[in-house]
Amino acid sequence: MQSLALIENWPVPTAAAAVVRADGSLAGAHGATDRRFPLASVTKPLAAYAVLVAYEEGAVDLDEPAGPEGATVRHLLGHTSGLAFDENRVMAAPGTRRIYSNTGFEVLGDLVAKATDIPFAEYLRQAVLEPLGMTATSLEGSPAKDGVSTVDDLVRFAAEVQAPRLLDARTVLDAMTVTYPGTTGILPGYGHQRPNDWGLGFEIRDSKSPHWTGASSSPRTFGHFGQSGTFLWIDPDARAACVALTDRAFGPWAIEAWPPFTDAVLAELRA
Repeated sequence: MQSLALIENWPVPTAAAAVVRADGSLAGAHGATDRRFPLASVTKPLAAYAVLVAYEEGAVDLDEPAGPEGATVRHLLGHTSGLAFDENRVMAAPGTRRIYSNTGFEVLGDLVAKATDIPFAEYLRQAVLEPLGMTATSLEGSPAKDGVSTVDDLVRFAAEVQAPRLLDARTVLDAMTVTYPGTTGILPGYGHQRPNDWGLGFEIRDSKSPHWTGASSSPRTFGHFGQSGTFLWIDPDARAACVALTDRAFGPWAIEAWPPFTDAVLAELRA
């Protein structure tokens, strides 16, 4: 895919990107796709997938109490538990505001570890990484932000999400469907969004503006970006997913570069 070469114009020391179709075939790749990059918050979809495996195994339930009083696993996955961004402080009643929370994902990691008697990083490896052949990926701290991976490995994950083998397809559909519709909140880096739609561990594009995906991205597009200059989106209408990893922190350069890149990728897929 010629569009992937646009990463050469990004003001970053190193970048790699790839596109994988819904049938699992690689549409294209560019750059050091075998290089390991810190994922920052692109860790969250991986962690969420492990939580959903634990749910299907019966270790946890999406509607069991977790986190602040009145909150559940579902609230934590959808950033509506009321927990603050990076501290164990309650800022709102569960289900009333979309407060993006690293702490919430750390609560989830502890919950799964306790329920399975397996440290969360190891559970993630056994439940998700190993079955998908993601041998270059590891969780080196918080399940909210301390994953390290390669484009090659994340392509395997993006293929799985589009055609699930580890989870029931209905569970993945739940994960990419808005939970607690109409909830407003701040999308980090992009300001207040009305509504600020999320599924279970995945952010949903819908009609958000501004946004890190493209102007031509379908409203059903879901995924995540990370403060380390990384993103993964899946566009069900385009029947494809895109991964891009860099070694420069998210900032104005990404806000400027990512949407036209995505639009170019989608245009080439349509052609």
